[in-house]
Amino acid sequence: MSNNTATMQESFPMTGGDGSYSYANNSYFQRQCANASKSMIEEAIAEKLDVQALSTKTFCLADLGCSVGPNTFVDIQHIVGAVERRYLALGLKSHIPEFQVFFNDHAANDFNTLFASLPTERRYFACGVPGSFHGRLFPESSIHFMYSSNALHWLSRMPDEILDKNSPLHGTREGAKELVVGGIMVLIMSTLPDGTSPYRSPPRASYDILESCLMETGIISEAQADSFNHPLYRPSLEQLTALVERNGCFSIERMELTNPASKLDGPMSGHAYTMHVRATIEGLVAKHFRSESVDQLFHLFFKKIENMSRQLELDPKEEIQRFVVLKRK
Repeated sequence: MSNNTATMQESFPMTGGDGSYSYANNSYFQRQCANASKSMIEEAIAEKLDVQALSTKTFCLADLGCSVGPNTFVDIQHIVGAVERRYLALGLKSHIPEFQVFFNDHAANDFNTLFASLPTERRYFACGVPGSFHGRLFPESSIHFMYSSNALHWLSRMPDEILDKNSPLHGTREGAKELVVGGIMVLIMSTLPDGTSPYRSPPRASYDILESCLMETGIISEAQADSFNHPLYRPSLEQLTALVERNGCFSIERMELTNPASKLDGPMSGHAYTMHVRATIEGLVAKHFRSESVDQLFHLFFKKIENMSRQLELDPKEEIQRFVVLKRK
């Protein structure tokens, strides 16, 4: 199965609802990925966000690829708190603005579950913005802080800008139009160390196991397996730096690797890993193949994961994420 050549126009959001297989109940690993960058987000706001220059009564914040919660609420509350602390540190308590948060994901995302679980004790106004973050979502110069965690590598389609070496990443270019001058964009992205082959990564190993399960259960033929593409884009440091520089609208304030595996209490169990994968890609699999075969597929996937657990442990040398802070020029 290919994971980097797809051209897909449909969206395949995380599994909605609050059931056993839902993303809301099986996104622990994503939570730890965000936790690994929590202190760096605090530092970025304290050191790079010039709230005096912004001079706004309403601070607008967008979470791109928010999914269905609860992770997005934890992240947003932390960002709002960090901005408030920035004002207090400057002796500007009376100037702390109101906060407007835009929760963005594809239109097919389960926004009902998202807003049904919206925290009652929150210090911000909330609204949903359906649509792909590869295009325009907001008016020009309307957002002060953009945030995206574990979403940019998951594509509903492969943007032409990625395939064209002479064009900047489309989503970054559009985000530049929407951010105010001096605004901050924080990205937490799945990646690999430079020089590491994606074919040696745990995600690649899980895709190979999934492919073998599909074929063993008779759900698909080998030809169908070859046509099934999981649209992921995991840029190297060199690629990402080049994209930002060609864009020309941002300064790179920080770009470094973090290890979310360090936040886990040991390797994930076979059951937890299977639930994590199912909550993430069940919609994609069900749409491409027969939805009635999903239970059978992931039962076999779990059995294989149990037998191959060592191959799928999150090796700090291979499975990492990139923390990026960009500032609008």
